[in-house]
Amino acid sequence: MVEATSSPIVKASCAIALCFAAVSLGVIRDAAADAPRESPIALHAFKIVEKHSGPDNYYSVTPSPDAHIHAEYRPPFKTAVLGYEIPEAQRRSVASLRWSWRAMVLPKGGNECTDGKGDSAAVVYVTWKRGLRWYTLKYVWSAVGTKGRTCDSKRNPFVAQDTIIVDTGEPVGEWRTVRIVPDDEFRNHFEGGDPHASVPDIVGVGIMSDGDQTKSQSVADFRDFVIGLR
Repeated sequence: MVEATSSPIVKASCAIALCFAAVSLGVIRDAAADAPRESPIALHAFKIVEKHSGPDNYYSVTPSPDAHIHAEYRPPFKTAVLGYEIPEAQRRSVASLRWSWRAMVLPKGGNECTDGKGDSAAVVYVTWKRGLRWYTLKYVWSAVGTKGRTCDSKRNPFVAQDTIIVDTGEPVGEWRTVRIVPDDEFRNHFEGGDPHASVPDIVGVGIMSDGDQTKSQSVADFRDFVIGLR
């Protein structure tokens, strides 16, 4: 299941495969002896993924003490995606991933499980690659979609992708933290839950906020991306 927590409301200051049903996420162990080593991702390390982005860069980094990436989509912008490529030396050692996000403005009627309404206040992509095939899980904060639902599945020889609605609707302006075990997530979504299935290298993490299908504003903030290493 998704392990998500929320924090008190704070004042606001804001991919697609990155090429680089029910939610079923791995459990994070609580025992200190099992805690992974943590490797934070610097906010400035996220860069525009040009192959999947239009000309409008609507992302900015807000400095400390409330450092975060602010995404502020306004129509008629073309959708843009930020991405972070995990260093090759770390890819086989990734044990967990967590991040914090908050929706500020929800795209009107945005529902990733409805054709023509697939906009999200906030998106985090996690991507793997095996051979020529890219595997992507798209975790979203939806405007009106059903929390916990998995939908918009894509399967072909080159792409496998599922969308998972982690949070939905209001309250906006509230930080929430999400934690996943990428290996468990891959097996649950792409290997039928087989606990012994091999998992390819995790390649990257992406973020997005969009409102191009509903032609409405969409605003969110992202921070505290941390990779846990075995």
